[in-house]
Amino acid sequence: MNKKTVRDIDVKGKKVLVRCDFNVPQDETGAITDNRRIVAALPTISYLLENNAKVILCSHLGRPKGEVNPKYSLRPVADELSRLLGREVKLANDVVGESARSLAANLQEGEIVLLENVRYEAGEEKNDEELSKALASLAEVYVNDAFGTAHRAHSSTTGVASYLPAVSGFLIEKELEFLGSSLENPERPFVAILGGAKVSDKIGVIEKLLDKVDTLIIGGGMAFTFLKSQGHQIGKSICEDDKLDLARELLAKAQSNGVKLLLPVDTHVATDYSNDVEDKWVESVEIPEGWEGLDIGPESIKLFEDALKGAKTVVWNGPLGVCEFSKFKTGTYEIAKILANLDATTIIGGGDSAAAIEKMGLSDKMTHISTGGGASLEFLEGKKLPGIEALQDK
Repeated sequence: MNKKTVRDIDVKGKKVLVRCDFNVPQDETGAITDNRRIVAALPTISYLLENNAKVILCSHLGRPKGEVNPKYSLRPVADELSRLLGREVKLANDVVGESARSLAANLQEGEIVLLENVRYEAGEEKNDEELSKALASLAEVYVNDAFGTAHRAHSSTTGVASYLPAVSGFLIEKELEFLGSSLENPERPFVAILGGAKVSDKIGVIEKLLDKVDTLIIGGGMAFTFLKSQGHQIGKSICEDDKLDLARELLAKAQSNGVKLLLPVDTHVATDYSNDVEDKWVESVEIPEGWEGLDIGPESIKLFEDALKGAKTVVWNGPLGVCEFSKFKTGTYEIAKILANLDATTIIGGGDSAAAIEKMGLSDKMTHISTGGGASLEFLEGKKLPGIEALQDK
């Protein structure tokens, strides 16, 4: 990575503003149900504290749409951070107001404060110059460690970097190292697995990967657009009819590039989009009228497993079925188990596939699980991420 990190600057005694991604899931009581993103920020925070920095953290949570909304307060995050770090993390009552300015001004070396939800400020998502300046005025150094928002040009992700020396934290460094090396210099055979509902969400990624991979496995709802483009019957399965020509072009590109492109050969279908519904397994090329595909079937799992045997690098983004329904999570879960037992570099591109692996307790069996769904997709697509571009080069 050619961007400076916290290791490349002197932070002793300095106020350091750190953009984290604490956008964690919560239950109806506000309790955090998955603290993975908070844990992922700890190496950078701990490094700064150990090197006697005065640490000011900021993050968004949910979509408060520029208004103060107690439902989206970072209070539970401050409490969880205090528990994990074994020291008090004070929470400001605002983002750049009196409370934030006072707490920042009185910070001592090795102390830590968390600003309230940056999206309480209407200017955050507009990359407002005044808000960026106000955030910068709290600190002397800026560290971006929020890969999950690096594809957004907001005040706390890019704007503030115009006014302070800006470097990356260890999480962004790790993300770029794994996602970058998997694309630029993968150990082969290199296999990519793409799932999710829509081809349109992943056009750029498919095109990029077809220039890189040895095998591309396509599952999830997007597979039906490819199957229909080949003239197969897909019943009432999800399909983007305006992308059929594109699907045919991508299939042709795979063939001309010598890439093996695999689609499901059997499908777990249902009469409706629900868990409690009549279901059966059919061949993917002949899904009956009135039925829709909600998961890959056992023959597809076997086909994909055979393709993954011997792989040395695997990138996976997107579930292979509707895994929020227990009846239709099998494909996603079985592929996760197969990856967990591979002797390969396994990189999971965030989102629902990462959540499934977390739920199965297989996180430690994967080489890297990205914390950024949208950001990792855009990075794999080869797009420049504003939050990364804003950082100082080495």
